[in-house]
Amino acid sequence: MTWMNLAIGLPTMLACLVMQATVTFWSVRYYMRQAARQLSASGLVAGVRPLLVVMVIMMAGNLLQMALWAGLFIVLGEFDAFYPAVYHSAVNYTSLGYGDVVMSEPWKLLGALEAANGVLMFGITSAALMAVLQHLIKVHLVAGDEQR
Repeated sequence: MTWMNLAIGLPTMLACLVMQATVTFWSVRYYMRQAARQLSASGLVAGVRPLLVVMVIMMAGNLLQMALWAGLFIVLGEFDAFYPAVYHSAVNYTSLGYGDVVMSEPWKLLGALEAANGVLMFGITSAALMAVLQHLIKVHLVAGDEQR
């Protein structure tokens, strides 16, 4: 059964990676376009708004991946309804690990694979947000130097 878990879990992880890479690429591109427009605008809100949009989009990407895993769990017959499947998926994906809902023995390894996937995808999200934040700080520092 381990091979079956890997045969299903690894392609799902790959799909999540493609999804997160797409969301990250689009988000950073959006930010860079907005940052170029915001150079003339002043104020904290004008500078932070693109960062907030990037954060919301990237979190939506993570939530979409949780829903993908939840759908997989439903297809495998582990859950009958979407809400408990999403709840279980979110607990796995975030590696929270409540343990109040446990999958059947044949599919337990998928929970660990989803947790590993979630840690990696949150790492990508954090790295992208940090890059955007560093750029935002740099832009504001340069703008402050030019005003002096």
